[in-house]
Amino acid sequence: MSKPTADWEKVGDRFYRKTQLYTDVFDQDLELENYVIAGAPYSGAVALYRDEDKLHAYRGTQTAKPTIDIFSCAGKLIRSLNIDKGIVKALGWSEDETLLVVTNDGTVRCYHNLQNDFTPFTLGHGAEEHGVRACRFWLSGFVALLNNNALIAVTRYDEPRPKLLATPPSGDVASWAIIPPAYTLSRSVEVLLATGKTIYVVDASECEDRMLENGPFKHIAVSPNGNFIALYTDDSRVWVISSDFQNRLSEYNSRVKTPPKDMQWCGNNAVVLAWEDEVHMVGPNGAASKYFYDSWVHLIADTDGIRIITNDICEFLQKVPDASEETFRLGSTSPASVLIDAVDLLEKKSPKADDNIQLIRPNLDEAVDTCVKAAGQEYSIHWQKQLLKAASYGKSVLDLFNSDDFVDMCETLRVLNAVRFYEIGLPLSYEQYMRLTPERLIQRLVNRQEYLLALKVSDFLRLPLNKIYVHWARQKVRSSNADEESICKDIVHRLDGKRGISFEEIARAAYDEGRSKLAIELLNNEPRAGKQVPLLLSVGEESLALDKAIESGDTDLVFYVLLHLKKKLTLANFFRTINTRSMATALVEASAAYGDRELLKDLYYQDDRRLDGSNLLLTEALKQSDSQHRNDKLKLASKLLQDSREHTFQVKAIDESQRLLRIQEVFEKDLGESFVGLSVNETIYKLIKSGNIKRSQKVQSEFKVAEKTYWWIRLCALVSRRDWRELEEMSKTRKSPIGWEPFFNEILGAGNAKLASLYIPKCTSLTVPERIEMWIKCGLITKGAEEALKAKDISSLEMLKNKATGNAVHEIERMMAQLAPSRR
Repeated sequence: MSKPTADWEKVGDRFYRKTQLYTDVFDQDLELENYVIAGAPYSGAVALYRDEDKLHAYRGTQTAKPTIDIFSCAGKLIRSLNIDKGIVKALGWSEDETLLVVTNDGTVRCYHNLQNDFTPFTLGHGAEEHGVRACRFWLSGFVALLNNNALIAVTRYDEPRPKLLATPPSGDVASWAIIPPAYTLSRSVEVLLATGKTIYVVDASECEDRMLENGPFKHIAVSPNGNFIALYTDDSRVWVISSDFQNRLSEYNSRVKTPPKDMQWCGNNAVVLAWEDEVHMVGPNGAASKYFYDSWVHLIADTDGIRIITNDICEFLQKVPDASEETFRLGSTSPASVLIDAVDLLEKKSPKADDNIQLIRPNLDEAVDTCVKAAGQEYSIHWQKQLLKAASYGKSVLDLFNSDDFVDMCETLRVLNAVRFYEIGLPLSYEQYMRLTPERLIQRLVNRQEYLLALKVSDFLRLPLNKIYVHWARQKVRSSNADEESICKDIVHRLDGKRGISFEEIARAAYDEGRSKLAIELLNNEPRAGKQVPLLLSVGEESLALDKAIESGDTDLVFYVLLHLKKKLTLANFFRTINTRSMATALVEASAAYGDRELLKDLYYQDDRRLDGSNLLLTEALKQSDSQHRNDKLKLASKLLQDSREHTFQVKAIDESQRLLRIQEVFEKDLGESFVGLSVNETIYKLIKSGNIKRSQKVQSEFKVAEKTYWWIRLCALVSRRDWRELEEMSKTRKSPIGWEPFFNEILGAGNAKLASLYIPKCTSLTVPERIEMWIKCGLITKGAEEALKAKDISSLEMLKNKATGNAVHEIERMMAQLAPSRR
């Protein structure tokens, strides 16, 4: 096995390594020099598009329509996308591996999840008129340069809002680059434009000249952390300066007359220049290394290094990680280096292994940690194992050691080795994996339809599996040519017992593919009615959707379906649908009672609920201020009930209401007072109170008001108007239908005790003590004593004596004396 330092090269005082990831990447017939290549971050997919500006050999059998081919880093074709409109001007990738395609007219297509479906939006701001020249992308946005030098920024792909940046300078732009918002003080994307001899910095609000004098600059590149800028001058030199343009950090002379076709950063430590088949890597302090290839070279920059792609190979160039350098550097005496030597001696059964352990015993825990970290940085499985063996050996000697990092690294390496396999083609470094996260790695596997590996990795990492199963089922629905029943059975069988499965998502995919019957069959397996109902409505199964909503018991969901049905169906069909469903009918009735009374009338009419319809009209009649409108409502209410024998009483009551309304209109006209809206009793009361006794008697006769009721109303009205004379005349009447006690109580309550006392002798049905109490209430104690004397009630006389004052006391004593002989 070759040493891990075999592919290392020292550039200045730093070590760099070029790891060969895959061989035979692309077909030799594929002319990479004629293609635009864009690679997704974190060793993601590679998109190829034939450069429209370059001539290429005519191929009679090739399709006339341009395509974008998406490959893995190992050269496996994942997807081909047809471009039917516009000329592609730029390709880019987002952090979640969404492909961005920008055409010359400013149209942007977002291809999600490596599928053919896309979401479009336009840049606007004159992009269609002037045309797009080029674009520069970062993880969550991009900037488009138009042919008139205008700059348009898009900072989010999920909610794109293209924004025009500050006005840039006129003139030819030799090169340009961007600094992402995360690395600028203004938190706005900054654009570096090389124009003439200088560079302009353009952001959202201003355009600033950096006053350089060594242009024009053929290439500009910004380091991943935004701290450094690399410039390629017209005299074949590379400058590395700080991003604030204050310090020149290094300079390199390439001594190549033709400018490179590309310049990118390798991590934050080196700059890589690429010609057709030659690559220069410029390290700190102007030190450089050169690499030569047999075919055309493309560079794809990543966070911690750079991918170099040709037809033959895919390599990863990066600075040697600190842990690896500390462990494997020639002549290193670090504890980790000694520990890895100890493992070699242990495998050879040499007793010197223990001597090495004792030598680094004070720093053994540090050595173990370094070996674990170095294992994560290695692509070679052999050296991964050796480093983990060294770590295992070291921690076995330690008395106390937390093995969590060791266990996590073992799990991580198993995952990384699995996805690095050439059939998968995801050559993630450890740092890229940490930035990407396991969950998003699973999503990338699913997007590539590597379901088995995705399931194994998720299970191994204890991640949920439901999204993987759902994606598999949706893809099967889209691509399977089998009959719908077989597809449904297969999906249900495979997903039976799996937790968290959303059959609604699968059914929606079937519906989007035009397989409505399959969508309905799949929805029958969805346990959540809230997920079933919207899609059932979409496929036209309104009745089934309503039944599912009712079964769920969720009234909000039922209301949602009913509103949809009311908008879509005719009124007759709507009522026909809900008639057999009592819950739906009740909800419509309750809702319409507050907001749509016309719908409520139609509902009652459709159900032949005449009494309810009549009551609704009566309610409306009572609310009418105009008598004519009120009469019309009453007539309609009566008409609804006339043909039914069950409601003769209601018909009669409505007719009486109409007669009362006509009489009240006459009263209003004659008397100039308001009567409409009053009941019969209220009408009589008001007439008596206003002195219209004969009219009140006419109303009594017309509506057959009981004599007792009439007398009560008359009493209350007379007391209310304080008609004491009429009340005194009534006291002379021989008989009262309501008795005389009400007269006493009402008049006394009105404050006329004298008149009230006239009714006490007429209350013959009351007992003597009750009448005595009435006399006391009127303040006539002597009259009460006379009542007690007649009844020969000596105890009442004694009680009255205690309450009496003045002459009344002597009068009561005289009455008591009259009863004394009889007592003897």
